[in-house]
Amino acid sequence: MSEHESHFSVWGFIKGFAKLIIGVLLMLQGLIGLVVLILIVGVMVEVTNGIAGNGEKVSVSIPDEAALVLDPNGVLVEIAEDVNPLEVLREEAYGINEPTQIEVHDLVRVLRAAKDDKRIKGLVLDLGAMGASPSSASKLHYLVDEIAKFKESGKKIIAVGDAYSQDQYLLAANADEIYMNDYGNLFIYGYGSYGVYVKSLLEKLKVTSHVFRVGTFKSAVEPFLRDDMSPEAKEANAAYLSVLWRDYASVVEKARGLKPGSVDNYANNLNALLEEVDGDLGKVAVKAGFVDELMSRAEMNDKLKETFGKTKDGKSFKKVSFKRYLTSLDKKDDDSDPNVVVITAAGTIVDGEAPTGRAAGGDTIAAQLRKAREDDKVKAVVLRIDSPGGSAFASDIIRDEVLALKADGKPVVASMGSLAASGGYWIAAATDEIWAAPTTITGSIGIFGYFNTFENTAAEAGVYVDGVGTTTLSPILATGLGPLPPNAADIIQQSTENGYDRFLTIVGEGRHLDKAYVDSVGQGRVWIGEKALELKLVDKLGDFDDATAAAAKLAGLDKYDVVDMKEKRTTFEMFMSNLSETTIAKFGGAKQRHAEGAVAQIVRAAEEQAAFFAEFNDPNAAYARCLTCE
Repeated sequence: MSEHESHFSVWGFIKGFAKLIIGVLLMLQGLIGLVVLILIVGVMVEVTNGIAGNGEKVSVSIPDEAALVLDPNGVLVEIAEDVNPLEVLREEAYGINEPTQIEVHDLVRVLRAAKDDKRIKGLVLDLGAMGASPSSASKLHYLVDEIAKFKESGKKIIAVGDAYSQDQYLLAANADEIYMNDYGNLFIYGYGSYGVYVKSLLEKLKVTSHVFRVGTFKSAVEPFLRDDMSPEAKEANAAYLSVLWRDYASVVEKARGLKPGSVDNYANNLNALLEEVDGDLGKVAVKAGFVDELMSRAEMNDKLKETFGKTKDGKSFKKVSFKRYLTSLDKKDDDSDPNVVVITAAGTIVDGEAPTGRAAGGDTIAAQLRKAREDDKVKAVVLRIDSPGGSAFASDIIRDEVLALKADGKPVVASMGSLAASGGYWIAAATDEIWAAPTTITGSIGIFGYFNTFENTAAEAGVYVDGVGTTTLSPILATGLGPLPPNAADIIQQSTENGYDRFLTIVGEGRHLDKAYVDSVGQGRVWIGEKALELKLVDKLGDFDDATAAAAKLAGLDKYDVVDMKEKRTTFEMFMSNLSETTIAKFGGAKQRHAEGAVAQIVRAAEEQAAFFAEFNDPNAAYARCLTCE
């Protein structure tokens, strides 16, 4: 190699390296600029959403004679996850308006305030973007009661929508007038419980299922053991579903002034009813008395302008969205009264800590209960439960703190939301009183364990496991591609039976019931709230407010503040905790998420399934969870 060629190569390397350094510095500069920009936006969001310099909430102007528009865009939940500010920015930047989580208590708070607010002339129910899980009946009925109270104020209520789902219509039915798009539809199909059963598939794949359970009605593992629903499961499910349907039908028929049986007739005979109107789904809803008028969106807007007055530009009606109105509601400044603290256990009960709104972490809920116990200002606790259960160990950790609160002389009242089953009932059993809604799904007192091994599948492919160990339990190390040792299976079954016995003891002691009686109403069976009252599994029927008043009464309080223990993170805290994850995962894939392809949908389904299995983290592999309730 010549001297010139050597010099050229070295110089080329130096120049290339310099370009690399400059490129890295420019990238860092860009990232720093992005971080600074987001921090500035975060501070702005914090100011507009929260606290002004004097420590008071920033006021939001509400126009006089306006209609409150109840237009929740999301799934109705007991308690919502914190909203990541970066996610909000991303959605706004790309024009995405994805459904979020809507706390039922926020809607109730808005309705109660608006009822007596002279600035609010009426209520518009625009429910097209609201969703509810199959087990959310009590949340919907809670809202129905508040809408009915709003109606008693004499203010007009109008429901508008392109179409109505069954859940949306339960709320809309209470309006004075219901309008629907002339090409819309109303489907009412009742309640059901259906599952996918894979016993034959697992047999074909030569997968070995290992099931450990106690309870005649513990149907959580039936999909792996049968190809159909057992008679016991059908009996239990039909019992609570019939109550949900009865209450749905009675509320709609009363609100609309329909004859008893009208809802049943509509759901069961829609085919025949459609023939009378040439298959027009809109006309059949009007003819059956469920909808008042069919009209276009423009006609609906004109109707609302006529009822509530026009905006200055005349393009729309005078209105305020429920989110804006919620922001305007100032929190009471006087906090001198003793506290009744609300601690919410919502979602699957998992071992360890969990973010609010995603799951009920045993350590997280226990820490909140401990904090309430150590706070001298807290005189009573309402444990709000909206959970199908989960980890038996985590449930017991929560129960221990409930017992500690009671030992310190602070009453604890359980307030059951839509669902308080299995582990959800486990943590309620030790409280001083249990309040449930008539449509609460509860009970499911039972324990199960389940996993698969693939020794036969592997052998079919020519894969085998072999080795040596130092004890009779050592072969458990090979379980998976190897079989589950019989002695290990026996240990797990004994532990499961012990867990069920412990569950019975906990309920018996907490409810002052004979253990044999608890077993007779246990066995993993699900009960509806009104039946649970009859069976002495709950003390009273009522909503969240009734439970709060009961807790205050037990503490001897005439005046008190209701304080939510949920610790809301600031915008800056959410930004810092989500920065790296969001920047990499979300900003890089925002456009793709807006229009997912088939592959992306499959990947997301796989991720959701993985997240589902991640919730099974009990250290003893023992679960008190009602899968069929979810």
